[in-house]
Amino acid sequence: MAIILGIESSCDETAAALVRSDGTVLSHRLAGQEEAHRPFGGVVPELAARAHVEMAVPLVEGALADAGLTLADVDAIAATAGPGLIGGVMVGLMTGKALAHAAGKPLIAVNHLEGHALSPRLADPSLAFPYLLLLVSGGHCQLLFVEGVGRYRRLATTIDDAAGEAFDKTAKLLGLGFPGGPAVERAALSGDPRAVPLPRPLVGSGEPHFSFAGLKSAVLRARDADIHKPEDIAASFQQAVVDCLIDRTRIALDASDGATALVVAGGVAANQTIRAALSALAERTGLRFVAPPLWLCTDNGAMIAWAGAERFAAGLVDDMEVPARARWPLDPTAEKARGAGVKA
Repeated sequence: MAIILGIESSCDETAAALVRSDGTVLSHRLAGQEEAHRPFGGVVPELAARAHVEMAVPLVEGALADAGLTLADVDAIAATAGPGLIGGVMVGLMTGKALAHAAGKPLIAVNHLEGHALSPRLADPSLAFPYLLLLVSGGHCQLLFVEGVGRYRRLATTIDDAAGEAFDKTAKLLGLGFPGGPAVERAALSGDPRAVPLPRPLVGSGEPHFSFAGLKSAVLRARDADIHKPEDIAASFQQAVVDCLIDRTRIALDASDGATALVVAGGVAANQTIRAALSALAERTGLRFVAPPLWLCTDNGAMIAWAGAERFAAGLVDDMEVPARARWPLDPTAEKARGAGVKA
């Protein structure tokens, strides 16, 4: 069994993990930065990069110690090489390069989105290719037909904001705190999802893509009207996002012949209301529904190590010249979406 060391540093979590090629997570260390960014209501890239510099090596050392291993026991080193905040990506990738060079180990440059895309196979080894994936996070909202390791066909993307970005902005508008996704979900538990009339952008249209900028603006107008409780706005916003995700995913299912399952991954996949709605959609269409455990949805080192293990098994390794990338689409051949589709 190969043992892969994974390093993640694409946004505001620094993480290191050791994963065996049979899917056993030998160790996992993670350091969040919520306290550093909370005063600003969002992630400050410069602060994030400095924190990665401070934490990367201690977390690797801790992960090795937890597993009772040394660097000599590792078969390959996987590090996030993008997409993400470029300063943080550079820290993690350079750490991986340095360790690989010093130990004489293969380097695997992992696309952070591929880490999310393959993480359900770490959680559920029976999940077989191909499957339809809703990848929904702070920076991305895509529907992908996952045909195999390194083989992704993009069916839809966001033309402006990602769903996670809209959650964060809504939390900031309503004064719910940071991080925004969990804060909105908590507030929504005591709100009425039908109380505030909010739009469902693109729902019912033939266009396959997502749009959340208009919904975010509608939340601002609802707040400024000063006639709704924050909890009701949060619940109504969350329901609008659910309706958009389900409508778009339903369209993608029609273009996913042969899919073995409907799969969700990414930070927003931790939202229980979204998971329940997707599970119900899968049941209606006769597909399995697969979602990673909550800790594997948010950014972590285990998903990077596992993506590294999948790529290593396929003979996909990289040289020391591989660059850090702020943008790195999983499907570079996909037609560019209108609007801000460059995020894809």
